[in-house]
Amino acid sequence: GGPLMEALTPSAAELADPRAARTWKTAQDFEAMALAQFFTPMFATIDTSTGLFGGGAGEAAMQPFLVEAIGKKMAASGGIGLAMPVWRQMLNMQEIQS
Repeated sequence: GGPLMEALTPSAAELADPRAARTWKTAQDFEAMALAQFFTPMFATIDTSTGLFGGGAGEAAMQPFLVEAIGKKMAASGGIGLAMPVWRQMLNMQEIQS
């Protein structure tokens, strides 16, 4: 990653403390959940019922998993930058200095 990616993720030195690393994972999970919530209404407006393989109960059942997977992948790739401030605040609350 370039400069933007560095701003969206902690450095290796910042993650050296196992507590900080666990907290980073939690912050990423939070961002993934927030992104999934953001995408859920968007996917709800897509009508694939007329497509060759679209629609039905199977698609309805699997759609939340797709949205969750998209959120996780985006968060793991830097997301929209939500995890970093959440992580810093969590560190402050835990009094872990980075």
